[in-house]
Amino acid sequence: MVNPDEIRRRIETALPGARVEVADTTGAGDHFEVQVAAPGFAGKGLVEQHQLVYGALGTLMQEIHALSLRTSAA
Repeated sequence: MVNPDEIRRRIETALPGARVEVADTTGAGDHFEVQVAAPGFAGKGLVEQHQLVYGALGTLMQEIHALSLRTSAA
């Protein structure tokens, strides 16, 4: 089971200055809705922004069944 705080911590570590909100949508620790606003997204397309988040989550992605992402440049 993935902890929402771990998701937040990993993203904030990988993307300094990011504002991150994480919600466990089912309470089972495998479906999440994540909103990230980060200065590091400036000039990057949506796919690139999502790839940065996936990279930050690393091995946690193996335990996450569903991830809804909303990203924007801060």
